[in-house]
Amino acid sequence: QVQLVESGGGLVQAGGSLRLSCVASGRTFSGDGMGWFRQAPGKEREFVAAISSSGGSTSYADSVKGRFTISRDNAKNTVYLQMNSLKPEDTAVYYCAASRVPYRTRHPGDYNYWGQGTPVTVSS
Repeated sequence: QVQLVESGGGLVQAGGSLRLSCVASGRTFSGDGMGWFRQAPGKEREFVAAISSSGGSTSYADSVKGRFTISRDNAKNTVYLQMNSLKPEDTAVYYCAASRVPYRTRHPGDYNYWGQGTPVTVSS
């Protein structure tokens, strides 16, 4: 059974940092692109960051560029999202996803495995 399990969410003050982790199990994802998405209350799910299978190429939403960093450790079947300089508008449930393709992609339709999400709340 393929599973993606996120952790590391929580409550943080504006300006603070969090590091999200996503551990994949059931098969290796070293050949797949991985991504992070988020969904705030009352809003649609949106792209946050993506990384290629090798980790050599990344992509970010404009709203997080320069503040968030996506990385992966294929030996641990794990992808990370380092979030710095957090803002109240970053408050959302964050989802990890594995794509069907090896390159980085921001299109939700390219992803076929999703985690259950981890909540992040940034207080002002």
